[in-house]
Amino acid sequence: MVLEEIPGKVSLAVDVSNCPLRCPGCHSPFLQTDTGEELTTEVIDALIADNFGVNCFLFFGEGQDDETFLDLAWHIRDNYPGLEIALYSGRTEVPNPYWRVFNYIKLGPYMEKYGPLNKPTTNQRLYKVEGLRRIDITPQIWKHGIDPIVTGATPTRP
Repeated sequence: MVLEEIPGKVSLAVDVSNCPLRCPGCHSPFLQTDTGEELTTEVIDALIADNFGVNCFLFFGEGQDDETFLDLAWHIRDNYPGLEIALYSGRTEVPNPYWRVFNYIKLGPYMEKYGPLNKPTTNQRLYKVEGLRRIDITPQIWKHGIDPIVTGATPTRP
């Protein structure tokens, strides 16, 4: 479970391997290979059943088979109506059917000179999908410094 990738959501994050993008500086290069257990509707059902309290299912990547990937996303949409669905894609655009099934889509390859999604300099964008609208919510996840009260650090005088 992750808390920061989709604002205000407790997300069940699942890595999807076989990424064809090969972004220099990728934080998960092991996902560039065909590795791990096959993601099926049965595996998704078991993951959701075992992770009470999540309100978003987050795919980190999408592999190379759009049709099968979309079938998995539609399975979640059809069988878990209260669960939102998110995708972190490294592509600059995704096929139109993706915009119909996902509530959130992150677009853009990782580019080291611009930094990750949680930096204001990033080239990546996170969109909330509302009907036909794509709302850029990227600024909601930019880190604005450490809050000493939350972290337990000792505050210092400016």
